[in-house]
Amino acid sequence: MVPAVLLPNFQESGICFLLSAMKITPQFVLRSLAICMGLFSFTNNAEAQVPLDTEVVATGLGSSLLVTYAPGDRDRLFVVDQNGRIYIVKNGVKLATPYLDITGLTNGSGERGLLGLAFHPDYATNGWFYVNYTNNAGDTRVDRYTVSANPDLANVSSQANVLGISQPFSNHNGGCIRFGPDGYLYVGTGDGGSAGDPGNRAQNGLNLLGKMLRLDVDNGLPYSIPASNPFVGNGSVADEVWALGLRNPWRFNFDRETGDLYIADVGQNAWEYVHFQAASSPGGENYGWRIIEGNHCFNPSSGCNMAGLELPIYEYGHSFNPFRCAIIGSETYRGRSMSTMQGRYFFTDSCSIELWSFRYNQAGGVTNFTDHTNQSGIVGSGSSLGTDMDGELYICRGSTLLRVVPEGMYLKVPHLFTGVADTIEVARCTASQTVFLAFSLSGVGMFPVGQLGVTVMLDSPALAATTTANAAGKASFPIVPPGSLFGRTVWLEAVQNGKVSNVTMEVVE
Repeated sequence: MVPAVLLPNFQESGICFLLSAMKITPQFVLRSLAICMGLFSFTNNAEAQVPLDTEVVATGLGSSLLVTYAPGDRDRLFVVDQNGRIYIVKNGVKLATPYLDITGLTNGSGERGLLGLAFHPDYATNGWFYVNYTNNAGDTRVDRYTVSANPDLANVSSQANVLGISQPFSNHNGGCIRFGPDGYLYVGTGDGGSAGDPGNRAQNGLNLLGKMLRLDVDNGLPYSIPASNPFVGNGSVADEVWALGLRNPWRFNFDRETGDLYIADVGQNAWEYVHFQAASSPGGENYGWRIIEGNHCFNPSSGCNMAGLELPIYEYGHSFNPFRCAIIGSETYRGRSMSTMQGRYFFTDSCSIELWSFRYNQAGGVTNFTDHTNQSGIVGSGSSLGTDMDGELYICRGSTLLRVVPEGMYLKVPHLFTGVADTIEVARCTASQTVFLAFSLSGVGMFPVGQLGVTVMLDSPALAATTTANAAGKASFPIVPPGSLFGRTVWLEAVQNGKVSNVTMEVVE
């Protein structure tokens, strides 16, 4: 039992602490959450964040350059090896046999190889997934495959070509493919390579290079043209084109909450930049390459006409110390384990391997830029960032897959199901000291707790339970969510004297 005199002085929180001090069962504590609500003052702190760290998820993944997930699949991660393989990491273990092996069709060297992977939104029903690679002639191909009867193996003989684009040079092949919230397949293509786009392909509307393409892959092979594509019927621009004027959009992403599109476009010799397209856009943007590089004239080098061009929302210059050369993105954090980081856009650089993030909205622009590189254990990626089904952030570095996690005290909350017993765990606690589990039913906030020397990052925080960390600095909270919490969102945070954990967000199922 924790003596009441040792409990922190949350405002008017006697009821909540009495529940803990009496050692009431976890079931009763959860049923009493509503009693503890509404007793605290609250200050919104949308910019709040936690320092980051990384943990190794898997190794032996070849030249990994993409990690993603299949819709509805929490157990598996799919990691793309540039050499032509797709590996599965299942419940934290890399499977020995690749999900797909097309090493005979591609040559993973330089900027060529297996470059992209996207699962159809109805993958659970139709088993379709798509890969973007350069074939042995160096040309871009987008092919569709189908999973086999074994869910951990693709059916290699199911290959069907969707798109082919001739490549004039070996570099700037793009490679990213994603399904948008509209269900269409988006394909990012580079400008064809060399330097400076010598063929002016990115501004040539009839050339598919240097573009964002939008394809309907549900209605016939190889594909059909969505009627809402912005240039349908325009004889100067191919029907497939959604946007033009890109140099090498190596990675792009849709914010899974807002539907907004972020494009990390690799610049020429001076600038790297991020483009933004709101979910409400009808398409048709011209992002300016090779007229401009970022916000700056490129061809001509001065006095260029920027009228009608969509400028990037963020750019940074090349440098030698640290050496920065090519932007790598591109993910917006929508995970469970770091609720205060919700909506932050993450990106890195392939040379400096720094890791950065910021928030963006059209009214306020870029805010709260943060360099995470000097935080504990954080180094960015030379190839790609990615997420799992829950929106947690991953880093592909060489043959190793890393997950981005909170630094310091680390609260780990399993997926909670009503009536099902489980355990909430806290790592990196101060050994043999009391650990408080705080909760909110209304979100993140900012509430100082002077007696513990911390600020709890919850709106209207209340106490769910207490325990004592063991000698290894770990704490556990058994829990059985009651039926009254079904469909509710619960925010949780662990607190010790002088320490707070990350804030997690869990929808009780």
